[in-house]
Amino acid sequence: MAAAAGDDEVPNERVILKRYVTGFPSEDDMEVVTATARLAVPPGSAAMVVKNLYVSCDPYMRGRMTKHERPSYVPDFVLGEALVNFGVGKVMASGHPDYKVGDLVWGMTGWEEYTLVPKPETFFKINHSEFPLSYYTGILGMPGLTAWAGFFDVGKPKKGDYVFVSAASGAVGQLVGQLAKLTGCYVVGSAGSDEKVNLLKTKFGYDEAFNYKKEQDLDAALRRYFPEGIDIYFENVGGPTLEAVLDNMRNHGRIPVCGMISQYNLEEPEGVHNLFQVVAKRLRMEGFMVFDYFNQYYKFEEEMAGYLKEGKITYVEDIAEGLEKGPATLIGLFTGRNVGKQLVAIAQE
Repeated sequence: MAAAAGDDEVPNERVILKRYVTGFPSEDDMEVVTATARLAVPPGSAAMVVKNLYVSCDPYMRGRMTKHERPSYVPDFVLGEALVNFGVGKVMASGHPDYKVGDLVWGMTGWEEYTLVPKPETFFKINHSEFPLSYYTGILGMPGLTAWAGFFDVGKPKKGDYVFVSAASGAVGQLVGQLAKLTGCYVVGSAGSDEKVNLLKTKFGYDEAFNYKKEQDLDAALRRYFPEGIDIYFENVGGPTLEAVLDNMRNHGRIPVCGMISQYNLEEPEGVHNLFQVVAKRLRMEGFMVFDYFNQYYKFEEEMAGYLKEGKITYVEDIAEGLEKGPATLIGLFTGRNVGKQLVAIAQE
């Protein structure tokens, strides 16, 4: 059993949720406060204390900021408590035989400097510390596994498939496009700025990309880029984009549904008016959750680490320095302010 780092209490800066949110969230819905943390685990406990180095900003966090009458697929945040999401940390104290002081890990942690983790077995050990540890909030962590599982297991790509990715420069989208290219597909992405469109074509190897904010008619844009139709649509945004895509899918097309960021801040979600296309074109539209693939994580980690070492996949991060920037950084996700994977650096390793 690993030794504890001592019973000292230390200051623990944290980002808490002040009130539940309806509509578009604001920085004022959150607050940065200083509490205390003990750098020890309770006697006889199999818990661990983690010093958080990086925490991830992900769109799904918006849903956890709302009070749900019916339970959602992830629990609502607790008012007055630190926000919770995936992060990278260093073990400071452990009562668990598999986790030693000094181990580098990633898993579901608090938006705070130190977190007591009651179930260390829900965390993954970091096997490739030769890469930036921040990669474990993205390409080597949850978003990377999301892209890999959603594209290959749900999308079932074949060489020569026509692939469309929305929110294509984000944490998941930038990887889906590159995995599609490695598979031999033709790939087009949409994003919300000319800078991001340029990134898709010059850095991530997309065949084509367009700024959806400049397109008056999304259906016409998709017909322009996919005159023969779309085989796989990797869905990140929902709303009018999904509606335009359904009209442009080929028979027996696949739509892995990863997220729908355009809908998260609406009090009344938009409807989709042409769902009969799913019948007419024999489409398979399937939602998926990354948690269902955690048992394949280490296989994924080795595969993605190999692509990185061989230079077959590249990756862009947008890092905000300091927990005090957490609220503004999280809100920025919903206006597309980030370029690449958004995360917050809390401490240096």
